[in-house]
Amino acid sequence: MMNDRIVIREMEIQCRIGVPEEERAEPQSLRVTIEMDVDTAPSAQADDIGQTVDYFLVYQRVHTLSGARPRKLIETLAEEISQMVLGEFQVKTVLVRIDKFILPNTRAVSVEIQRHQI
Repeated sequence: MMNDRIVIREMEIQCRIGVPEEERAEPQSLRVTIEMDVDTAPSAQADDIGQTVDYFLVYQRVHTLSGARPRKLIETLAEEISQMVLGEFQVKTVLVRIDKFILPNTRAVSVEIQRHQI
């Protein structure tokens, strides 16, 4: 059983997001955490990034995706990120957590989803 995981923790992104149109008018900061279940043994043995998930490429793709268009829901963005990771990288399971800083006197509102390779 494989328990290897690559985690990008609390990456700050800019995104036009929110239900009211005024909220989507300007980009706001979100924090995204991505946990990817991968088999790191082959890359570790070969010391070869080509045999693992290049987390810098994931980071770049998340930034591109989040800035591509406005969205109303962080749930939508989380789903899009999870599908992109599963579709473009050798990942068996992905967990995406998005923190939004919108409510007063509240540290964050979060959505967390987990999706699996079919």
